[in-house]
Amino acid sequence: MEEFRRAYARLCAAGGAAPQEAVLRRLRELGEAPGRGRLDLAAQSLSLETCGALGRLLPGAAPFAEVALGDCGLSEEGVKLLLHGLCSNTTVKSLDLKGNNLRTMGAEALGKLLRQNKSIRSLILEWNSLGVWEEGFSFFCQGLGANNVLQRLDLRNNQINHHGAGELAMALKRNASLQELDLRWNNIGLLGGRALLNCLRSNKTLKRLELAGNNVPSDILKAVEQALDHNQDRQTILSETQNRACMLSKEILNLKDEKTKQFLDLMDTIDKQREEIARSGRISAGRVSQLQEALKEQHSIMNSLKAKLQMTEAALALSEQKVHNLGELLSAMKQEQANMVERHFAELQQQKQEGADREGKLFRDLSACSEKNLLLRNQVDELEKKCKVQQDQLFQLKQDLTDTTAELKLRAVQAEERLEMEKRRLKQSLEDMESLRLKEVDHMTQHMEASERSLQDRVQRLEAIRIALEEELSQVKAAALTERGHAEEELIKVRNQARLDEQQRLEHLEEKLRLMTESRDEAQNCCLKQKQMVSEAQAKASQLSLHTDALRRRIEELQQDLNSKEQEKMTEVNKVKVELQEQIGHLQAERTAQEGLREKIAALERQLKVLSSSHREALLDKEGEISVLLEKLRMREADISRMREEEAQRANLLQNAIMAYVQGSPLRTHSSRK
Repeated sequence: MEEFRRAYARLCAAGGAAPQEAVLRRLRELGEAPGRGRLDLAAQSLSLETCGALGRLLPGAAPFAEVALGDCGLSEEGVKLLLHGLCSNTTVKSLDLKGNNLRTMGAEALGKLLRQNKSIRSLILEWNSLGVWEEGFSFFCQGLGANNVLQRLDLRNNQINHHGAGELAMALKRNASLQELDLRWNNIGLLGGRALLNCLRSNKTLKRLELAGNNVPSDILKAVEQALDHNQDRQTILSETQNRACMLSKEILNLKDEKTKQFLDLMDTIDKQREEIARSGRISAGRVSQLQEALKEQHSIMNSLKAKLQMTEAALALSEQKVHNLGELLSAMKQEQANMVERHFAELQQQKQEGADREGKLFRDLSACSEKNLLLRNQVDELEKKCKVQQDQLFQLKQDLTDTTAELKLRAVQAEERLEMEKRRLKQSLEDMESLRLKEVDHMTQHMEASERSLQDRVQRLEAIRIALEEELSQVKAAALTERGHAEEELIKVRNQARLDEQQRLEHLEEKLRLMTESRDEAQNCCLKQKQMVSEAQAKASQLSLHTDALRRRIEELQQDLNSKEQEKMTEVNKVKVELQEQIGHLQAERTAQEGLREKIAALERQLKVLSSSHREALLDKEGEISVLLEKLRMREADISRMREEEAQRANLLQNAIMAYVQGSPLRTHSSRK
């Protein structure tokens, strides 16, 4: 506010005029008051320079919301400057210009103000002369019709006649914001009252219209009051319906929010359950992967055992070579030692057959239990230490097997199961395992048959080798008979050496048998443990299936809850619709009542027309008299206006004289010295 006051003083100084003390004092008081105050310059004679300075400062955001310029004796040019500054103002809400004798230029400036300003809500124009000049007042009415912000307009004592009332009626038809209009103590008359009454049919926002002291008949005043009451009732009904609609919309939004929250909660619970199911699936998959790894390890153990079998076969081949060498030595012996050689050879054959049978039995036992042997790792490590020579072959076999592990996982297991079925001694132990995996064995029988065929071919090859060895032995026997005489001396030595070798071989075979029996016992124990593991896995799988069934039941219950809640939502929406339909029915009933009232009003208007036709003749007679009286009144009003102007001029002169006297009096100088 201090900046506004300084700007006012600066503009006055720039215009070559001294700023008025009253204006400075008011601005200073306004600066001391908190918030946006009121610029009250009423009863202050504002000069043209002051009006020009204020008009330059008012555009934009002024530091006050109300401007009071009543009884300031403003000139037409001063009013034009002030209103031109207010056209672009955005903070002034109320403007008071009463008692300033505004006429043509003032009316035009006010029309421009109403057309351009978007902030003024209240405009007081009491005790002016806006209705004297019809052109200026029509321009003012055009601005009023284009305005959509003004809510209160005071036009008391503005010499508005029935033509001005008609212009106001046209403006009110277009205006949609004015709520209060004061037209008391004007010259509206009968025609002006009718024009205003007709405009109220299209204007639904005007709530208050004062027409006292305008020579308007009482019936028109009553009709105007009824129309205003109707507007008020209409606005109250509209406000109530809007409030109800807002409340209903808020309730519907709240219900929607609640339902969405509930739905989101349900979705969260479903997601959590799905995550739990996924976790359980992951755990089961991890367990299955662990079992697969165990199967892979067992398969590798089986391969190592196969390598050991190959080693044993190689050892047998070496023993056969030794036997062949012994046969060559025996061929040099005599015929007497032939029987002993035959017995010895027969014993060796029996030992070979027994060893082969035992190795086949052990191979069958180990192949039956190779799937579930986890404790054989330590033994395999010990055997691998003893069989360092064959590690290169095992590594090569492992590399070959890693390429085909994906295909041989199921084939090896199924082939082993198939071999276990064909083996007699382990039928009872393998029937339980085969009953659990019959489904997996069905689609791999062909591969097993191929493996069986390969094994049979291998057995046939071994038999052919055995037959060849027997033939060689027969040849050795024949040679031994011929050379018996030569080998009698060496027979004793050979017997001693053979006995020693046989004892060593028997001890070695006994140790092998003992180790194989121990490994068989351990394999059986591992089979039992693996059976227990399988039973536990089956129990866990059943528990997981029960858990999944419970989760499914929970999901179904949640879906049922969702359906029930949706049904409740639909019932609530239907209730709201029914309530809205009831309110619409009430409104329609009120509308029918209003139509009945309109019909009554039409009947009353018809009666009024009949009465008016009867009174027209009397009114025509009186209108001549009224016209004469109006001319006299106009003359008197002109005299009164002249008297008012003279009185206003005298008052201004007296005021200026008093101000000059007060400013130049010794009392003022004394007070200033104090």
